[in-house]
Amino acid sequence: MMEVNLGFCWALYEALWAFYGPSRSSKPLLEKKKRKKSEQQRRRRKRPAAREMKTVSLGAARPTAVKFRMPTRDNLVPIRVDVEVDGQRYRDAFTWNPRDPDSEIISFAKRTAKDLKLPASFVPQMLHSIQGQLAEFRSYEGEEMQIREKIVPLKIDLRINNTVVRDQFLWDIGNLDSDPEEFARTLCEDLNITDPEVGPAIAVSIREQLYEIASQSVSAMREAKVSKKGRRAPEFASNSKAMNNSLDLFKYFGSKGSVVRKRKEWYLYEPVVEAIANEEVGGNDATEEINSRNA
Repeated sequence: MMEVNLGFCWALYEALWAFYGPSRSSKPLLEKKKRKKSEQQRRRRKRPAAREMKTVSLGAARPTAVKFRMPTRDNLVPIRVDVEVDGQRYRDAFTWNPRDPDSEIISFAKRTAKDLKLPASFVPQMLHSIQGQLAEFRSYEGEEMQIREKIVPLKIDLRINNTVVRDQFLWDIGNLDSDPEEFARTLCEDLNITDPEVGPAIAVSIREQLYEIASQSVSAMREAKVSKKGRRAPEFASNSKAMNNSLDLFKYFGSKGSVVRKRKEWYLYEPVVEAIANEEVGGNDATEEINSRNA
């Protein structure tokens, strides 16, 4: 019988397997091809979505119609009272929450007359003035007005007790988080104004001008709906003193403004604070009273 050399057979088996069998690197190569194929399939799946992307315009924002309100953080109404009874005169300016009940107005008028030692006949006159201004404000509620990013110049020209303040600045009426009261406090701190009545007076003056702009926007929207000439409300003009003070500065600016002010325009934004003597205060009061009677 023929002897079989097992060692020789095992060596021959390994040699044949190494020559004809699969390569050791074939498995990694197959995995690499599979990954490449899957990546190509993912790209093909993503391409249609990329073609469907919409182009977003970066132009100017269109005006947004909202329900009427003060274009500030707090919806407070500026109130100005000027009442004269039997030779006595009461003048004041403040803000009022239109959501407060009318009973608060009655309590305020009675308390004011008592604190200032005014005759009881002042109370109905004060009530009539305050309620009339609140009724006018409430008549705009529910109406639409346009809110957009629009910078308008505001002007302050006030005399409070012995202090005269003149200033003009730019205000974004599209910013519904603006705070005239905080602005007035900061302005008084920057100008070293210590009279506590100056800040509230400045805030009321700002609110009066913003209120005028908002109410005119409502009127413009009403006219646009009636005329049906377009979706964009027409520009408006006002004969009121508050609005004219604001619009007076428009002639110094073009339609394309710049955040960098020209040197020749610096004086327009330089605040002026003057302290007047008590003697001058009396004379100015008399002059203002004569002018108010002749108006």
